[in-house]
Amino acid sequence: MKRLLSMVMAAAMALSLVACGGTAASGSSASSQAASSAPASSQAESVPASSTASASEDTAASGDAMRIAGLQGPTTMGMVKLMKDQESMESPLYDVTMYGAADEIVPLLTKGELDAAAIPANLAATLYQKTEGKIQVAAVNTLGVLYVVTTGDDVASVADLAGKTIYSTGKGTTPEYVLNYILTENGIDPAKDVTIEYKSEATEVLSTLQSAGEGAVAVLPQPYVTAAQAQVEGLNVALDLTEEWNKIDPDSQLITGVLAVRSDYAEQHPEELEVFLADYRSSIEWVTANTADAAQLVAEYGIVAKAPLAEKALPACNITYMDGADMKQALSGYLDVLYQQDAASVGGALPGDDFYYGVE
Repeated sequence: MKRLLSMVMAAAMALSLVACGGTAASGSSASSQAASSAPASSQAESVPASSTASASEDTAASGDAMRIAGLQGPTTMGMVKLMKDQESMESPLYDVTMYGAADEIVPLLTKGELDAAAIPANLAATLYQKTEGKIQVAAVNTLGVLYVVTTGDDVASVADLAGKTIYSTGKGTTPEYVLNYILTENGIDPAKDVTIEYKSEATEVLSTLQSAGEGAVAVLPQPYVTAAQAQVEGLNVALDLTEEWNKIDPDSQLITGVLAVRSDYAEQHPEELEVFLADYRSSIEWVTANTADAAQLVAEYGIVAKAPLAEKALPACNITYMDGADMKQALSGYLDVLYQQDAASVGGALPGDDFYYGVE
């Protein structure tokens, strides 16, 4: 059981900004390892300012495959159809490599060894600051994947969380900021009106749920929620924090993942990038419309351990495609909420307008 849960824990990376060991596996597989949380600032702190490759160092010449990184988890699920299509091409347009952790991707992206990457939204903002604007965001690929789960039946609204103990992971990272924001906006003081117990790993949250008895409450990400429901009798989803966010601020969105791109690549290969974004949108639309078939590919590429688990989790992973002005409005609002709680979570300052690719 623990091995299975460790494998699906990769989905939590996009939310807790995981820094875990992992081996890159080109194309179809990647190592699945237990994860530990780390803030975006720690993942990017090894990147000195202006460390991105210059135009002369860009090895992606016209006609070469675009080099793209993905993480095991929701932020890459929408890419699986695109990845599968490349296998039948004599000269693939895209070279997609899977990684177990965002901190494996960061140095490759900033050094110009990757052209784009599906990464956590606030990590993209942090890299924008660290590289002095050399990283942009081209699209949103995943909305929120955080859920309130309980073994009881007395949580039907955020107000019902008052007075309860909530178990979660991600202290000092986005899960904490999101939960605090939603509680506060609903008139609940996170420091006084609830007790939040943070665990280092979601497996600890699971163990607590199993031992705490009826009425225990936790915040977990998909697809871990789906896996946990198979292990904890009576565990049900009480609240979708993405929906709760929208009730507070419909003009922004709770966002998990984005497609980040090097600005050098975007400037030098605008046509290739536009073709990719169109293919990416089509892939995401196919995944959301063909859950069973998509789940098979998600398992094939090692993003989630088992296809049945992926099929159950996919509808709740909020995979989407958003670019242009809609992307900027949704993402800027989300980053502002994080900034208000901890400026370091977005790199110390909010990104400028040039962070948003394709927006005038």
